[in-house]
Amino acid sequence: MEPYSELSKEELVSLQADLAKQYADAKALGMKLDMSRGKPSKEQLDLSMGLLDALDSASDMQTEDGMDSRNYGGPTGIAEAKKLMADMMGTKPENVIVCGNASLNIMYDTISRSFMFGVNGSEPWCKLDKVKFLCPAPGYDRHFAITELFGVEMITIPMTENGPDMDLVEKYVNTDPAVKGIWCVPKYSNPQGYCYSDETVKRFAALKPAAKDFRIFWDNAYVIHHIYEEKEKQVEILDIISEAEKAGNPDIVYEFASTSKVSFPGAGISAVASSLTNLEWIKKNMSVQTIGHDKINQLRHVRFFKDIDGMNAHMMKHAKSIRPKFEAVLKTFDEELDGLGIGTWTKPLGGYFISFDALPGCAKEIVAKCKEAGVVLTGAGATFPYKKDPEDKNIRIAPTLPTPEEMAKATELFVLCVKLVSVEKLLTQK
Repeated sequence: MEPYSELSKEELVSLQADLAKQYADAKALGMKLDMSRGKPSKEQLDLSMGLLDALDSASDMQTEDGMDSRNYGGPTGIAEAKKLMADMMGTKPENVIVCGNASLNIMYDTISRSFMFGVNGSEPWCKLDKVKFLCPAPGYDRHFAITELFGVEMITIPMTENGPDMDLVEKYVNTDPAVKGIWCVPKYSNPQGYCYSDETVKRFAALKPAAKDFRIFWDNAYVIHHIYEEKEKQVEILDIISEAEKAGNPDIVYEFASTSKVSFPGAGISAVASSLTNLEWIKKNMSVQTIGHDKINQLRHVRFFKDIDGMNAHMMKHAKSIRPKFEAVLKTFDEELDGLGIGTWTKPLGGYFISFDALPGCAKEIVAKCKEAGVVLTGAGATFPYKKDPEDKNIRIAPTLPTPEEMAKATELFVLCVKLVSVEKLLTQK
């Protein structure tokens, strides 16, 4: 296919008229699809219904060390849940605290505690003149929302296929004591689906922060979320906890994970993993906040999945459900957009998203046209700090919630909008 940029003005005007008619026809279909968040489909949620029957008698409520999960106690989580989450994250049970249903809540609490009480005895961040965070982008909008809420100055770090630009990360972290943290989604990143290379993980572990209370917020949300069953198509990354220990930086990282997209997003379990020193500080503050999280839910997750092998087998059922949707989107992009020079996209092997880069200055208009025709996407700019994409080009595609048939229709509309907005943009340059 000939790149749009090489078409004459007359050819672009003719193409615009044809695309506008197609768009009017698409709007007349009255579609109502929401792809704004990475939600599991009903088919995926149904996979975990057995979780609700995992405990059916009083005797089932006993943990392996004899605790009654219905009662008070166990503020850091039951032992078997620590083992399950540690195996999921690739670390050791003693480095894990198991919490409620969402890791986002732990991340929020960790930032909040740092502002109120400091980090392991350091000056509370609320007393500092300036607190800065590094934000690899495109990235996860909810991360940015937390730091923005607390008034943190967010610094955009460009993402590469191997992770954040580590030269920039090292420059900021190692020289500026106001830089207190960095957000990371190290495996099947949101939204590109990139995985941090071994070199990137090792460089993170070996950082020499100017601030002693600097922490890496390692959100390993998609740690077992492969799209393909074949081992050669699955990506594994190094364990940041052990790498930090080896580098002599055991306290530099907090790692977060949950079963939000493994079992039920509204009723999963989450965990934070870190050094024993960091965990003691967390426990000290958390003990005033709560007597304990939902141990019954922790126990039924263990009984349902049994172990990490059971969890991995369960994730292959998820992969079977979402793989056709990802492949359908990518197939349409390849067939309809490849060679036109109006967009690029990632081809992830795991996670929940596809990242699409339109021509600069087009993302907001593409999202708006999709919404006008009945398909709601994540807002343009959401993948950057302050919701400001400097080039207005990145769009996050979330294929999981719609049915395959709905996804096909939504993708066709998206492609149509990309073409129409791109032609209109190019015409302004002729």
